[in-house]
Amino acid sequence: MRALVLFSGGVDSTTCLALAIDRYGKENVTALSVSYGQKHKKEIEASEKIAQYYQVEHIYLDLEEIFRYSDCSLLSHSTKDIPQESYGEQLKKTDGKPVSTYVPFRNGLFLSSAASIALSRKCDVIYYGAHSDDAAGNAYPDCSQAFNKAMGEAIYLGSGGQLRIEAPFVGHTKAEIVKKGLELKVPYELTWSCYEGGERPCGVCGTCIDRARAFALNGMKDPALENSEA
Repeated sequence: MRALVLFSGGVDSTTCLALAIDRYGKENVTALSVSYGQKHKKEIEASEKIAQYYQVEHIYLDLEEIFRYSDCSLLSHSTKDIPQESYGEQLKKTDGKPVSTYVPFRNGLFLSSAASIALSRKCDVIYYGAHSDDAAGNAYPDCSQAFNKAMGEAIYLGSGGQLRIEAPFVGHTKAEIVKKGLELKVPYELTWSCYEGGERPCGVCGTCIDRARAFALNGMKDPALENSEA
């Protein structure tokens, strides 16, 4: 079995990568990192360090042009500010729509692109790190169980039954992901999740808040924050 892992260099995708390596061996795992025009390169830099740490094949794909028409606050051409509050607070203002950091159909595009590369690399499965916290309240609808099921069926059919997708944490919280990652000894100090591109995580964007809470629920401080203070 060979696996391709959608890999941003953050907590969820790095835990997915570690899980795939644990199941199939590093020689049978390919990490795929995608640029989508985000405001900084910290994610890509983190993904390179982690791929080197695990000694896996690492492929880089640039999909920035596809998102040029979006005004998502995460994108470099957007003039919108990244919200400095939790997803729960943001959702109170969206009237049931996704939060402003939702990149239009990003996971759909990533998975479709990954499917083509996975088939070319003779992979049997694609892993990605969708989880229930991101799907909650329709914040990121392309992280939901329904979306995962639909994309899984499309990719299986479109590949002639050669390829399937697996979101091992789609029914789990971020805290549960961290718990599993700690068991797998994931180097969380190398990961980057913050939507800002500063020298250290901002601590106030939605993903920083979520991440800090996940580690706190596991009785520890975020290793990336400790690393940035060193």
